[in-house]
Amino acid sequence: MSTAIPETMTVIELAQPGGPEVLRPAARPVPTPGLGEVLVRVRAVSINPVDTKVRRNGPLPTLPAVLGWDVSGEVVAVGPFVNEFAVGDEVFGMLAFPEQPGAYAEYVLARAGDITIKPAALSHEDAAAMTLAALTAEQALEKMDLRAGQRILIHAGAGGVGHYAVQLARARGAHVIATASAHNMDFVRSLGADEVIDYRARPFEEQVQGLDAVLDTVGGDTATRSLEVLRPGGWLVCIAAQPDAARAQALGVHAARILVYPSRAGLNTLVKLVEAGALRSHVSRTFPLAQVADAHRAQETGRTVGKLVLTVP
Repeated sequence: MSTAIPETMTVIELAQPGGPEVLRPAARPVPTPGLGEVLVRVRAVSINPVDTKVRRNGPLPTLPAVLGWDVSGEVVAVGPFVNEFAVGDEVFGMLAFPEQPGAYAEYVLARAGDITIKPAALSHEDAAAMTLAALTAEQALEKMDLRAGQRILIHAGAGGVGHYAVQLARARGAHVIATASAHNMDFVRSLGADEVIDYRARPFEEQVQGLDAVLDTVGGDTATRSLEVLRPGGWLVCIAAQPDAARAQALGVHAARILVYPSRAGLNTLVKLVEAGALRSHVSRTFPLAQVADAHRAQETGRTVGKLVLTVP
């Protein structure tokens, strides 16, 4: 099976840090896959908070840069020493994070070890969403060694990472407590949360205590306050802030910040859960690639339920 590959493609370039308006379309040569790489015809790209942070403040690759790490699409060319994929395979995954963005494009190079076969039942939009955010959630739960019967608090259970974490913790057999606004409480319950806390009604630390684990996806003082709700020996894992190591030691709890990494094994774990009906993406809105600036504005409102996704015709 062969696919005609054009010489040039449309990408969304970032010439300098700034607001969403700095994202502009441009033409670039279609790259050729090297050792261990495949060329993917992009069908969908997921937006993450890190995209908007890098756009505003860096650190940036060589300028002009192309942002985006989450991708779903079709393999159109295979580099040397790649035996796992063939032209025509539908795949999804996360580009090498954080050093190799580039998904805001019609074609992108991906390392073979960073992608996997997309299940037929999973749309490109849902697959693109289920990469960086879902891998972050899975790796956080692995870090804290979350087990069946343990009680975990997941902050922002309706968010990008949070809505996957609720489902993944549930799949591990944990008792899942999540924070959400009153408007999103039913949605978080539908994901499998056993309890949902309206964090605006009363501080969460007044509503739960003695937990085995907390996943902080929010940052700010949430990490410090979360230490206070753990049992001795409990775990706090943060993705948006560095926890207070001294306070954690004083309380006799574990605390760490993690940075997501690409993993085909992790993606395959997610695929098994999707196929078992235990994991799904919630894509609240899609945008054409040309409207990426609008997608960034929506992401920066901080009110997104689930994920935002770019579609590539």
